[in-house]
This record gives sequence, structure tokens and C-alpha cells, in this order.
Amino acid sequence: MQKFAGGDKSWVGKFTYSGCACLTCKGSAGLATERPGYQLVGMNLTLQLREGLPEDMQTLLRDYPREAWPENPHFARSVQNWMGAHQMFRRLAGITRADTEAYLDNTASSGAFASRMSYYGDLLVRNLHGHHSWEDHAFFPEMRRADGRFEQGLETLEADHVQLDETLDRFTRAANRAIKLIQLDEKQVRGEVGELHGCAQDIEGFLARHLPDEEELVVPIILHHKLRG
Repeated sequence: MQKFAGGDKSWVGKFTYSGCACLTCKGSAGLATERPGYQLVGMNLTLQLREGLPEDMQTLLRDYPREAWPENPHFARSVQNWMGAHQMFRRLAGITRADTEAYLDNTASSGAFASRMSYYGDLLVRNLHGHHSWEDHAFFPEMRRADGRFEQGLETLEADHVQLDETLDRFTRAANRAIKLIQLDEKQVRGEVGELHGCAQDIEGFLARHLPDEEELVVPIILHHKLRG
């Protein structure tokens, strides 16, 4: 039985598939109320509408463009590992989306689908929660102290994390229902997996916009202020 671990301990849950499946997880509203002072920012910066960082948040990015990061002596191993975690999230999101499509296309058995969703779904949800909880409570405060010009950008990223919590909660609930129905009434599973597929697409789309914005705001701050290396 796998359990969520790390990060915010208010999230406790499990994906299981071994004759009995269930997942328990506190709702996203409960997590959001534990973040005093975090508010959604203006609509022009929300994830669904923005097409990258606003111009005033790209001040350092123009001086430290992404293609030059690897040559910078302050692009330290810890920064590369942080970005490596982002790449892992992209891969896991792609796996969960592809697995739901394989089941809906009848190219994966129900048992194989449930087993893979239990494993990869747990990895995705547990690690995303732990990662962005650390960012909110430790990493972003360090960036604020280093350069106050980018407060609005950091608030935007934190607002993204609130939205991500809600999306992961929907994903978790849909995965639970699908796995349980495979054991109880497989005739109803396809509708639940269809909903799960939509959640997986939402996570993949979220990461495709959020992670580049996050990297392109934070890494230039680190390089400019020589915070690593």
C-alpha cells in the first residue's frame, strides 16, 4: 500500500489495487485555508489566460536567457535537480494521460490500467504536493528576500499552486472511483475513466504553462544574485 508522504502533511492518502482499492485525501479547500495571505491575482495573470510571464517579470530573464543558463557558474547542481523534478512531473503526467487513453481505446486491460494508475498516479500526486509545498514555504520566500521586484510573479506562481491542488484533488477522486469500479462494476468504469482522462489532460496542460513560467522567473533571480554555486 502506497501512501502520500513529504511536503504538506495535511494531505494523506493512498492509491491501492490489490483486491480492494480506496484513496482518502483531504479536499483542496482544506489545504487552501492553511495558506494565509495567498490570494488569486488579477485575471490577466491567471494560468488559463497568460501566454508567459508579463513583461515586467522578464527583467532578469532578458539578461539571463534560458539558453545561457548551462554556462553560468551559478547554475548549480541543486538548480538543475529542481528543474529535473519538473521534467519528471511532465513525464508522469504524460504517462497517466496515455494510460487512460489506452484503457479507453481498449488497448490496455482493466487490471493493467488499475495497477499502473495506482503506481504512477501516486507518484505524480504525492511528489507534486511535496514539491510545491516546499516551494511555497521555503524556496519562494528565499527568492522574495533576494529580490523584491518579483513579488507579483511569485504570488502568481503560488496562485497556480492553489489551482493545482484543486486539480490534483479531482484527479485523485476520479482515480479512486475508477479503480474501485473496476472491482465492483466494470460496466460503469468507462465514464469514470473518461473523467479521469480530462483531469490528466488538465494536469499536463497546467504543467506545460506553469513550469516554464516558474523556471524563467526563479532561475534568473538565482543567477543574478549568485544564490547557488
